Amino acid sequence: MTGPSVRSWWLAALVLLVTGAAVVLRLGRGELGEAGIAVLAGAVGVAVCSPLVFPRRGAAPEAAPDPVTVYYRPGCGYCLRLRASLGSRARRARWVDIWADPGAAAYVRSVNGGDAIVPTVVLDGVPHTNPAPATVRAALERRP
Repeated sequence: MTGPSVRSWWLAALVLLVTGAAVVLRLGRGELGEAGIAVLAGAVGVAVCSPLVFPRRGAAPEAAPDPVTVYYRPGCGYCLRLRASLGSRARRARWVDIWADPGAAAYVRSVNGGDAIVPTVVLDGVPHTNPAPATVRAALERRP
């Protein structure tokens, strides 16, 4: 699958819907400043809950081996924490959305006792479930 699936965008769409309702309510009451704040907060919420916050997508490691592959799900707090803690180093990893790639979801379940736990990070071929950001950072710094 080349683009993010509809399932990857459901949380962002929900945030957009709630934000729209809040804005309409505030505008109906004549609260322009609060409506503007709701728009800004909603935009941040949509960005954080969308697949766009993650650097790039890729296929499962069987298709193209990579020293660091991060399996994630949009809107996952642990995935967002990992992404934020990596900063610009995150672009060095392959990011795979398990909602957009059924093969990736199957792989994650296979290494986590049947559960789709994310982030699951594969470091040099070894899967790690929700590893410490420092561990992933160190692996990315070793990468050319």
